[in-house]
Amino acid sequence: MRIVVVGVGALGSHVVQLGRTLPVQWRVIDFDRIEAKNLLAQFHTRMGTGKNKAQALQQLMQGLFGVKIDAVPHRLTADNTEALLGDAELVVDCLDNAQARTLVQQFVRERGIACVHGALAPNGELGRVVWDHLFVIDGEDTPGQETCEGGEHLAFIAQTAATLAQAIALYVGDRRQVSTQLLPSQSMVLDTREPGS
Repeated sequence: MRIVVVGVGALGSHVVQLGRTLPVQWRVIDFDRIEAKNLLAQFHTRMGTGKNKAQALQQLMQGLFGVKIDAVPHRLTADNTEALLGDAELVVDCLDNAQARTLVQQFVRERGIACVHGALAPNGELGRVVWDHLFVIDGEDTPGQETCEGGEHLAFIAQTAATLAQAIALYVGDRRQVSTQLLPSQSMVLDTREPGS
């Protein structure tokens, strides 16, 4: 099974690391570069600073765990969506902007490709793991708003990433689609779609 993760920042980088034992082929897509501030919340290292996030994660996964992943160091656009997502059996959306999420959602719905969306509130108060049939894209954040860059939310970022990695594992195992909403103090299953339903 080919799984394509779009966005390997705070959420996506941890998801790939936590999903490294799944019997799948990983492709990661991210155009951004690693900055020093990213190291507090993302599964990237100081050695990767200045490098493209997708390529740095590819090197890190190979070096630490011997896991080979396909890295795409480009921004997802309307012009390359077919080439980057067309062969996916599962798309994992870990993006942080509405425009790119809309591209992903339109593409997977047109093609009937399974898609799970992961999201974190910038202030660390909410995490979501939601399969596409339930997912509604939020509006854009305002400039200057808090982000997940600081290390104060790392445990909650990891909790949300682990929940997303578990949702992927359940899908890989038997095609179950479990959607969950997380707060720092609790989590709640929103929906479970069984195979064939």
